[in-house]
Amino acid sequence: MKKLFFYFGLITVMIASSKVVNAKIDGEQNTKNQANNKANSVVDQSIVISLNAVKSGVKNLFLTQTSSPTFETTDTQKSAPDIQSEPSENQTDTVKTSQPSFQSYSKFDFIPGAKVIFFDDFTETAVGDFPANWNTNSTGEIVTTNFFPGNWFKMKGSGSIYPDEALMLPDNYTIEFDIIASTEDEGVYASEFGFYIYSAKNPKDLTEGGSAPGLKGGIKMTFGYHSTYGAYDETGYTIEGAKNDAVMEVGKKYHLSFWVQKTRLRVYLDQNKIFDLPKVFKPGFLCNQMRFELWRLSNPMITNFRIAAGLPDTHNKLITEGKLVSYNEVPDVKVKIIGHTDADGDDSKNKDLSKRRAAAVKAELVKTFGVNTDRLEIDGMGESKPVAPNDTPVNRALNRRVEFIKL
Repeated sequence: MKKLFFYFGLITVMIASSKVVNAKIDGEQNTKNQANNKANSVVDQSIVISLNAVKSGVKNLFLTQTSSPTFETTDTQKSAPDIQSEPSENQTDTVKTSQPSFQSYSKFDFIPGAKVIFFDDFTETAVGDFPANWNTNSTGEIVTTNFFPGNWFKMKGSGSIYPDEALMLPDNYTIEFDIIASTEDEGVYASEFGFYIYSAKNPKDLTEGGSAPGLKGGIKMTFGYHSTYGAYDETGYTIEGAKNDAVMEVGKKYHLSFWVQKTRLRVYLDQNKIFDLPKVFKPGFLCNQMRFELWRLSNPMITNFRIAAGLPDTHNKLITEGKLVSYNEVPDVKVKIIGHTDADGDDSKNKDLSKRRAAAVKAELVKTFGVNTDRLEIDGMGESKPVAPNDTPVNRALNRRVEFIKL
């Protein structure tokens, strides 16, 4: 039997996405299994959300109400300032007009990469420790919070923090992570941090290039009370810009996504595209490192940090446009959809989870792409067919997958 890559490369992308987290599959699992359930929930919920997001934008998923408890982390007694909620109807004057106001519409077109290059959800690092897969000339530690489950990497001080390995990035890849804006400055309602993607002669040199790291060029971006960017090469800065309404408020959770396609870079804050730069990189330019830059009293916290190689543009087109035209179609082809899990957790529950994963994919192919249901079979192999050892977060992410077999 042969693997089928028509509709099916796209699902590998969607199951690896980390947009939705923290749903429990079984509330009676121990701590290790709860962490595994969180990762599996990322996989299953992302199948649906990645497809649905093509058709309509998703509103902010994390709204802090004034009656909610104060956001805290376990490493400090300081609490974030209260976040004011939107004014109620009786607090705001309602303006009635005879005609509707002008509006424009777009869509969330981000497609997470398929093949994981680097992944860290910090579940293997003890609270209070600095994660082993990262390096810094500043400081940081793993914390937990009273609002958002899981381990979070809280970055502190002033300096640089980056993945502690050279990254061989292709010309089409994605970066994404969950982030909580945080600060040690009481009374401040927004923090600020930098995120840089660049090409370095020595990817492990924290000081190379100074404020514009990388001898060959790159792009430096800031996020927090607004969003800015500045691309540069050997000659200096080539393009700069800002989006002042892309704000991260202290104590709230956000998702940042970056999509590089050769010369093009798209940046998303939650479901909103904030930058789309078609010619930001020179043709043939490849980055090999990225890093967070810290200053002032900002202490951003991240988790589910994922870098993955993207799919060919034909598969991207299928996701964004909902169809892929081919003049060599096989209308009678039948396919078996097989779900897989990593080795964490109970064997029987993993088997059931893998079947439900395959069923979710089938349902979306039928609903969204109009595939005839009698052409799709499903099965679940649980943890029995790994494609990588279950020894690291990256390898476990590779094992949580869906495969398509031509019948």
